[in-house]
Amino acid sequence: MQAHGQMPRMELTAGFYRIEAEVAADQANRMQGLMHRKSMPANQGMLFVFARADRHCMWMRNTYLPLSVAFLDEEGRILNIEDMAPQTESNHCAAAPARFALEMNRGWFSSKGLKPGQRIGGVEKSPRPE
Repeated sequence: MQAHGQMPRMELTAGFYRIEAEVAADQANRMQGLMHRKSMPANQGMLFVFARADRHCMWMRNTYLPLSVAFLDEEGRILNIEDMAPQTESNHCAAAPARFALEMNRGWFSSKGLKPGQRIGGVEKSPRPE
């Protein structure tokens, strides 16, 4: 049982890089996301697990960190990566039906040379979405 406000964590990989991801697999956690946080360690992020593949969108209401989001298909392949500015309400949407979204500090994907078509490993071990 997770303490209130604590999300499960899991390890993901992107090429040679390890990501320690908090996992938002239910509606309450997906709604909360990274709201109200002031900082996030370098190789940490948040994996959103959606109940079904769709052109999901993310926004930055009450989110103070500049983030980049990678939308991922069933296999964890990157569909598109969007940079998101803090405390904005504009939608950033998947380019094709996505099962997952991975939020990292802004510029993390580009600084690692990660591009659409590359795979994030470990998403297949994520909890079942609710």
